[in-house]
Amino acid sequence: MAFVECNGRIVGYDDSGETALPAMLFAHPLGMSRQVWADVIAKLRGRYRCICWDLPGHGVSAPLDSAVTAHDLAADGQALLAALDIPHCTFVGTSIGGVIGQALLLDAPELLDHVVLTNTGAVIGTAEAWHARAARVRSEGLAQIAPELSQRWFAATYKQNQPAAVAGWTHQLARTDDESYARLCELLAGTDFRGKLAGVEQPVQLIAGADDPATPVTALAALANELGGAPLATIDNIAHVPSVEDAEALTNCLLDACAAGDGAMPPCTYAEGLNTRQSVLGREHVDQATVSATSLDAPFQDLITRYAWGELWGNADLPRTQRSLITIVVLAALGRDSELILHLETAKRLRVSEAELRQALMHVAIYAGVPAANHAFKLAKEQGWGIPDTR
Repeated sequence: MAFVECNGRIVGYDDSGETALPAMLFAHPLGMSRQVWADVIAKLRGRYRCICWDLPGHGVSAPLDSAVTAHDLAADGQALLAALDIPHCTFVGTSIGGVIGQALLLDAPELLDHVVLTNTGAVIGTAEAWHARAARVRSEGLAQIAPELSQRWFAATYKQNQPAAVAGWTHQLARTDDESYARLCELLAGTDFRGKLAGVEQPVQLIAGADDPATPVTALAALANELGGAPLATIDNIAHVPSVEDAEALTNCLLDACAAGDGAMPPCTYAEGLNTRQSVLGREHVDQATVSATSLDAPFQDLITRYAWGELWGNADLPRTQRSLITIVVLAALGRDSELILHLETAKRLRVSEAELRQALMHVAIYAGVPAANHAFKLAKEQGWGIPDTR
């Protein structure tokens, strides 16, 4: 957990920290917290650098003391990305988080590689209902009405099978700042993106919960029409919070959305490959290789940048940590020392663990020979892997 000041407010957030990976930014539903993404983020390890933040007055973020709009919350997301020096990302938002995503599509489309919006709508509910809820929260308090409100989050099967989780999220809702929650209700009352999204060019995937009473499938279908026919997937047996109710299904949808159309896409450009190469190997190393290129090897540098880095390392079917380990094993088996040293350094950037590297080199010993593995372990220790054994 960390904190940053965004637009005059203190915002609590988590950052998985893999700076060599493409970024994915998550926005949670009203009344919950960034922890709704924990299971999804765990499944995305090695594929994406995951950042999630608490909305105002939720989790550990500071409460609101004035009215805000969806565009203000989108500006918080932009400020968080800027603070972390992240130039672009995939955005994932549920419920009001999806409303924030729509605001980002309008305000800062250049930041967005892909957008996945779940359990949301161009307009959610009615203004009258949201104003009524805001008034009730101010008069009764969330501690009093949380057990009633939280029932709408989860499908019957989940409530039956996971009563402790339902109770835990109800407790989280009860701890949310009353005034901040009420002001976000008023934000939803005044937000209507109908007729404003037709020009969106970024790829958007919509996801509905089959049993969601708050934002039913019809609300997502209407949003799909607003977005010019954006694809819509429905997850069965969930209601309003797919990241909690079925993290595996949602993660699969996210990965599919980010890889959508890969089979029909044109070859990667040099710029796309260069971006991946720099993020994995480090800008300094890549810049040095580029500057030192001559008429002899410039076409070779172009080839490996477009194909090795754009097509292969840029593909999301394998996490980059796995690609790193595969590369190390092949280089160790073939005795390609200079490249092996480079990729042993790269593995640290990608946050490959010591245990993972050890097992990869053990495989080298069994399948490529003990001398090859022994030499690879020696090179790894020279690159700072491992701590002295004091036994």
